[in-house]
Amino acid sequence: MYDCIIVGAGVNGTFIAHDLSKYNLKTLVIEAENDVGDVTSCANSAIVHSGYDPHYWTLKAKLNVRGNQMYDQICQDLDVEFERIGSLTLAFTDEETQAIGHLVANAKKNGVEVSVLEPEEILRLEPFVTKNVKKAILAPSAGIINPFELCVALMENAMDNGVELRLNEKVTGINKTSGSFSVVTDKSTYQTQTVINAAGLYADEINNFVSERKTEIIPRKGEYYVLDHFPEPFVSHVLFTIPTDIGKGVLITPTTSHNYMFGPSSDFIADKNDLSTNKEVLDRVLAAATKMVENIPMNRVIREFAGLRAYHESNDFVINEKDGFINVLGMQSPGLASAPATAELVLDLISRTLALNPKTNYNPKRRPLYRLNQRTPEERNAVIAKDSRFGNMVCRCEKVSEGEVVDAIHRNCGATSVKGIKKRLRPGSGKCQGGFCEPLIMGILARELKKEIKDLRYDSSGAYILLEKTKGSDCHD
Repeated sequence: MYDCIIVGAGVNGTFIAHDLSKYNLKTLVIEAENDVGDVTSCANSAIVHSGYDPHYWTLKAKLNVRGNQMYDQICQDLDVEFERIGSLTLAFTDEETQAIGHLVANAKKNGVEVSVLEPEEILRLEPFVTKNVKKAILAPSAGIINPFELCVALMENAMDNGVELRLNEKVTGINKTSGSFSVVTDKSTYQTQTVINAAGLYADEINNFVSERKTEIIPRKGEYYVLDHFPEPFVSHVLFTIPTDIGKGVLITPTTSHNYMFGPSSDFIADKNDLSTNKEVLDRVLAAATKMVENIPMNRVIREFAGLRAYHESNDFVINEKDGFINVLGMQSPGLASAPATAELVLDLISRTLALNPKTNYNPKRRPLYRLNQRTPEERNAVIAKDSRFGNMVCRCEKVSEGEVVDAIHRNCGATSVKGIKKRLRPGSGKCQGGFCEPLIMGILARELKKEIKDLRYDSSGAYILLEKTKGSDCHD
């Protein structure tokens, strides 16, 4: 019998698992995908929003502001890359300029520090912004983060502290029994006192297994461009347009990996598995971005991608509890920024039915990553002297060593696929998009996991890379 079962291992599920691991509870996380943070948490803007713009009466506003304040300590403990670079929300028309006043008033109600900048101040901070800019809101508390690394770090620390994880396992039913729940998956059945529904795009299905009040999650697709890292100066803040009823609009942002990203679009779709990109949509994204920055270096584009957000008809977060079943629904933007506070709220709901007794041996820290590409030559040489595998570079674009790949495989919540290594260390994320490093990564995975190389996957169980040999034993390269 488990005390808590969390369905879903995105940023909300892993944050909740991390926080539950502080207490003497038997906790299990069940995830349908091959890895944690593999759906919405894997494809978003990677922004920790300041919280100035959600309407002050919403749960979004409350959790965004509180969550933003919690990130410094969490990222320090878990060795996750996070930078408070601030955001600029730009107005280019008289109508947009009028909206600045309403947004500043809302920021004050939300308790978020902002200031209004005139054109000369904006262009001093961001010289590449188009010269017809009229005003901007500066929100210094906004930040950028690596969301893939965050989910892995949270789950790794949770497992270090006793939480169990089941991957590639889909929940197919939940039955309420006397004082507990029976959670049925495609592989097993588990008993638990409490269920936390953090299933993202599929949270409606999990809710509808149990609740008499049925609900629906509608996927909203966002498409993005990714630019390579390059030495020339470009933008240094997160740049937004004035938000509308359909979201914050297209943004341009640096990333913690020192490249750039712009997007997303915002279109409701029917298929929760549709991650395709579309030229017409991406053209709209580019047109919106060039209203903010005229000379976007499109020769530096190395990838386009799409992500899906879980929209609920309330257009707000829906977090509630009944008889030990807790919903975490509709966690679209600013869901990432709000996630630490979401977990805090969920633990408060859990405490109404379960005793939360703190562990005496809880370890809040995660063993730091090596990050050789950020170390001095002397520091790198010291690591290599202890283990020569750290001197074998397997990814030239992102400067990742064999030793780091081996480490990422053998940690708790370790990588088991090519994409799993990519999310943790970034090989395959650079200019060649895996053209050089992917075969090397596959070789290391096969060796360390003791698998045949043809049995490795890019990501999910159906994502084959190799099917059979193309050369016989008598052939030579």
